[in-house]
Amino acid sequence: MSGAEAPDTPEVLWTPDPEHHGRLAEFTEWIREHRGVDAPDYAALHGWSVSDLEGFWSAAAEFLGVRFHDQPRAVLGRTEMPGAEWFPGATLNYAEHALARGADTDLAVVFVREDGLEREVTRGELRELVGRARAGLVRAGVGRSDRVVALAPNSVETLVTFLAAASLGAIWSSCSPDFGARAVHDRFSQIEPTVLLAVDGYVYGGKRFDVRGTVQQLREKLPTLAATVLVPYLDEAATLDGAVSWADFTGTPGELAFEAVPFDHPLWVLYSSGTTGLPKGIVHGHGGIVLEHLKSLGLQMELGPRERFFWFTTTGWMMWNLLIGCLLVESTVILFDGNPGYPDLGALWRLAERHRVTYFGTSAPFIQASLKAGLRPRDQFDLGELRALGSTGAPLSVEGFRWVGAAVGEHVQICSVSGGTDVCAAFVGSAPNVPVWLGEISCASLGAAVAAYDEKGEELVDEVGELVITRPMPSMPVMFWNDPDGTRLREAYFDEFPGVWRHGDWVRRTPRGSFVIYGRSDSTLNRGGVRMGTADFYAVVEGFEQVLDSLVIDTTELGAHDEGALLCFLVLAEGVTLDEVEPALRRALRTELSPRHVPDRFVVVEAIPRTLNGKKCEVPVKKILAGTPPERAVSRGALQNPDALGPFLALAAGGS
Repeated sequence: MSGAEAPDTPEVLWTPDPEHHGRLAEFTEWIREHRGVDAPDYAALHGWSVSDLEGFWSAAAEFLGVRFHDQPRAVLGRTEMPGAEWFPGATLNYAEHALARGADTDLAVVFVREDGLEREVTRGELRELVGRARAGLVRAGVGRSDRVVALAPNSVETLVTFLAAASLGAIWSSCSPDFGARAVHDRFSQIEPTVLLAVDGYVYGGKRFDVRGTVQQLREKLPTLAATVLVPYLDEAATLDGAVSWADFTGTPGELAFEAVPFDHPLWVLYSSGTTGLPKGIVHGHGGIVLEHLKSLGLQMELGPRERFFWFTTTGWMMWNLLIGCLLVESTVILFDGNPGYPDLGALWRLAERHRVTYFGTSAPFIQASLKAGLRPRDQFDLGELRALGSTGAPLSVEGFRWVGAAVGEHVQICSVSGGTDVCAAFVGSAPNVPVWLGEISCASLGAAVAAYDEKGEELVDEVGELVITRPMPSMPVMFWNDPDGTRLREAYFDEFPGVWRHGDWVRRTPRGSFVIYGRSDSTLNRGGVRMGTADFYAVVEGFEQVLDSLVIDTTELGAHDEGALLCFLVLAEGVTLDEVEPALRRALRTELSPRHVPDRFVVVEAIPRTLNGKKCEVPVKKILAGTPPERAVSRGALQNPDALGPFLALAAGGS
């Protein structure tokens, strides 16, 4: 970060403390001493991390304490994408990295449920619980490469069972208990599980939901199950015919041992949104996740033994996998289960105060909701321990950035990040020695060769283009499930630019090395030759208090000479009419974006269709409006609210 800044440089909202000397600085000094690499600032360190992949990742593995049982023959056996081979010959185990460090008395887990139920677990207690669950899995016949699945919330039992499965070299997969039976079956049936962990029900928004009917449906349709383990999550006396109780499953103490598996041995299966067809099973390996999460959590986020890490998530979203990864760096993981807005939007801020959270992670929509509600957490809660606030799931608006600084605290680093389920990590995010500029993601992650490409595959700077990764990362998928020749994986990421990962986002890389994400590239607005991401549109429209949610669709076909219609669907606050808000919306869009981005039509709907992970269904709705049969455009089981499709189906059929 040297030289004069450009005159249009955005306001700096957070500046690194020049006296700060954390883990990233220690790593920088270590590579100077042990590798002869001089990196005077983050830009230089990042440049080295992507130009010398073998040098960077071997240094990261050594410095961060990766525990190899068998030493690797090389850092990179093959370098091409797809098919890069990391640390060939090496063996290790994720669970060992999560459990072997730290004193027995150190606090490992704080669990908080919406209704006030709380539980603390020390590292010693966690080790004993994992040993017991491991013994239970062995009794059920689970071994290396068998699949263990969970229909369970963000709870201690879920974490324990995952670690037990990983310790055996078994493969994990989880869904949140609010997923419908079809959505869960579409995911779990693909991987043919041996053991199912399930709860009797869950709490959300002050209500209790019994899911044993869903569990029973699943058991009947998963013929490979050898055992179902029931956690009495709502009712201590809950039972299910033919299921093993959690008490019996963990009733016998067991040895805490760790099966040494190859670097790319499957650790877990995550899933694409599944909005069209079956969700793709994305398989990550033990080594890639250990290394990437040690780097992300230990260096980029500087989490360590005295930190308390919270991110609002469910077990059906990759942020759960990153959240529990803080055990790798000896931080305390804060698990929350429930509605983040119940009984009010102060719920998570109260949690941060009570449990002295140091790194608070949430979503951009939650920040927007807090802003609209007029919350000022700094005035209502003691957030003295809080040093960083993470945001993901959607681009964070300029107003959202400003709100964090003003309403949470100027000292709080705003860590807007973007990555994906595909790599279970962030391509772009924050670093402790890089400023936060208004509306921008601070930097590319170490080891992530991020660029913006135009249609010809030429790199762009300060122009919007396709987000691509030009060099391999250890946590890229080792495969897709049931994709023996890799065809589906190549089609997903490498068809557009051979040998280069195309992620599917519009991005602009600034001359400062920061980034702005503009939304999914396949749902871009292209009006009068001006391309614009949907994130800009939502920032304007949802900045109105009268608008609760929105969806914008450009019906122009790809490559068409004539423009289609630009439609904006609105969910309005109670008592608000379209006539009241439409003129102001049109004025704001015309002045803040461009006259070309004023919709041809506003349409009021009751809800915006969203995936199970809360993402707006821009592309499926665009396909429906273009005449694609709904069963081909979107899988209803992949939606939180399938009934929300009704108005869009009616519009496609010629309705009003």
